[in-house]
Amino acid sequence: MELIILLIIMIIIYLISRYIFDVNIKKIKQIGEDKELDKLTQKYPENIEICKWYLKKLKNENVKIEEDKNSNTTLYLVTSNKIFIADLKESYTRIQTIAHECLHSIQSKKLLWFNFIFSNIYLIYFYIICILAILKILPIGTTFLSILIIFGLTYYAIRTYLENDAMIKARFLAKEYMQELKISSNEEIDKIINKYDELNDVGIKLTNFQFLSKVLIKTIVFTIILMIF
Repeated sequence: MELIILLIIMIIIYLISRYIFDVNIKKIKQIGEDKELDKLTQKYPENIEICKWYLKKLKNENVKIEEDKNSNTTLYLVTSNKIFIADLKESYTRIQTIAHECLHSIQSKKLLWFNFIFSNIYLIYFYIICILAILKILPIGTTFLSILIIFGLTYYAIRTYLENDAMIKARFLAKEYMQELKISSNEEIDKIINKYDELNDVGIKLTNFQFLSKVLIKTIVFTIILMIF
């Protein structure tokens, strides 16, 4: 009975969170597509040069940079201290996206390493307890469920902090970059930044919901497994 109540509560939380965060992936894609702004930002240097400028400004020039034009993902990996830049040349979002990853590179290394290690432990733990529960060799399933919830809350707290911190600051770093290079007029810069604000407003909500939903879905799946097996 306790598991049924818990399952219902988690499903309700998931649905309420989806409504509160106003999840709309289609809207983000629409905001991210602006041919006028794409044309404006094409005047700026290549992605690697932009990345180098940011890292110099942030006094963190020991970070390695690699551009992969066959990739759609731009990210910073603490394990190799490297920023991977996707094929962003045609998108106006590239100036802020690269700033975002450069800001990740100066975040607390303790937090970044903890996030990397703990995220993997959390994932492995989830798979192990699911398998053991299915095989009916998991003692006191509710105890392991409680641990899973604690792990999930920890994962959510760390990931959202790291992402929100980078997303919020990236807008200001991108604006500073454009103002210093003086390639665009103040009016053009304001137009680009206003679009970044619009994108971030939706993007931050979506990012927070995605991390929360991952935690809730794992907990829901394991709860259902305990109920069935």
